[in-house]
Amino acid sequence: MNSTPTLLNRVLLTLLGLKLLAVGALLVLLATVPAVADWWHSWSAAAWSAASQAFDATRFPGRPESWLWIVVALVLLVVVGLMVAWIAQQGKGRSNLLVAEEDPGDVPGDVRIGGGVAEQALKQALAGRPDLASASVTTYDIKGTPALKIRLLPRQGVAPHLLAEEVAGLVDALEAVVGRKTPVLIHIGAGARTRFGRAERVR
Repeated sequence: MNSTPTLLNRVLLTLLGLKLLAVGALLVLLATVPAVADWWHSWSAAAWSAASQAFDATRFPGRPESWLWIVVALVLLVVVGLMVAWIAQQGKGRSNLLVAEEDPGDVPGDVRIGGGVAEQALKQALAGRPDLASASVTTYDIKGTPALKIRLLPRQGVAPHLLAEEVAGLVDALEAVVGRKTPVLIHIGAGARTRFGRAERVR
């Protein structure tokens, strides 16, 4: 429900995993295959020689320093900036506001109900249930509309559809108190303690 770039995260994790796998495979080959070790020594020596020549060719006039270090530093700054921007996108979309409407009474003002009200009310109603291993409630902002995500982890043997109906009843009671309909995603997950398929229900 949030705007976390899930596809980008998966692509980056896949690339990182492939890179680590390649490095690990290379280290194993270097330690076990003499021909690969010989190739590595010759390649690394040639690469180091080419890098040294590149730095020698890019020195400032009359100085031993190379301007390539400035380029490297700028590239690293760009990478750091991209990493900060990527981190800032994680978990985006969360909201702490459930209702925000103008009061039609004689005194002008707004009526605001925080998302914590719904979260705490539903968590309290779900707490202590023997058929649940865990439950969490989160408020999100979906295109300017507050919405709730209820994530449930039931115990083994609990019927997901019956659990979803009971939680939907709790949501109906909450909406009656708040005075407005709220989009809700009921996510029923499965873990090592539950061992059955997950189900989702959107109201």
